[in-house]
Amino acid sequence: MTKLSVNINKIATLRNARGGDVPNVVEAARKIESFGAQGITVHPRPDERHIRYQDVRDLKPVLTTEFNIEGKPIQQFTNLVLEVKPAQVTLVPDAEDAITSNAGWDTIKYESYLKEVISEFQKHGIRTSIFVDADKKMIEGAAKTGTDRIELYTEQFATDFAKGKEDSAKAYAECAGLAHELGLEINAGHDLSLDNIEYFKKAVPHLAEVSIGHALISEALFMGLEKTIQQYLKFLK
Repeated sequence: MTKLSVNINKIATLRNARGGDVPNVVEAARKIESFGAQGITVHPRPDERHIRYQDVRDLKPVLTTEFNIEGKPIQQFTNLVLEVKPAQVTLVPDAEDAITSNAGWDTIKYESYLKEVISEFQKHGIRTSIFVDADKKMIEGAAKTGTDRIELYTEQFATDFAKGKEDSAKAYAECAGLAHELGLEINAGHDLSLDNIEYFKKAVPHLAEVSIGHALISEALFMGLEKTIQQYLKFLK
């Protein structure tokens, strides 16, 4: 079964919009785990516009599933990850003003940089994953960095699938196959939803984990959080 890690950034966005501590992100994470999700993902950004650095610290001691922290490895982020020591860190090349992640790493251009960062995290027992586009050259480059996993950036898949393109997952399946051959495990995320996750799961081999936040929380507004998570788990079996 492909594991489901739920990104709770949108829970924090809702809290921050009003001020105070409602909804509480720690309580939300506990509920999500109790509903069957196998992981919790957060993506703190330097401006803390949704998940705050203190949220990350508060979550670590109470989570019972895998904790995945995403972000660009600036010094502030690196220090936080080394302090908290999650199960996994996912490196994302975010611009500081990005609304959401919008590109994978150029693993060829940044090979030496990524090697250094990944080595530091792995020395502390933290599994590493790097965010990449469905491009075989970037997959080959990722393997040279020493990372444990890649996370396929799936926005293009979601766009093509919505347009009814028959080969919407072809490049992702090929890249997943290559990554597996190169000894990498495969995660995926961005714009995956109940509309497309079943197709993606069936089309893409060796899929270890998906990280889903915006769509899942949006769907839960209509279906309820527990029912939404259960539906994802059904599709991921």
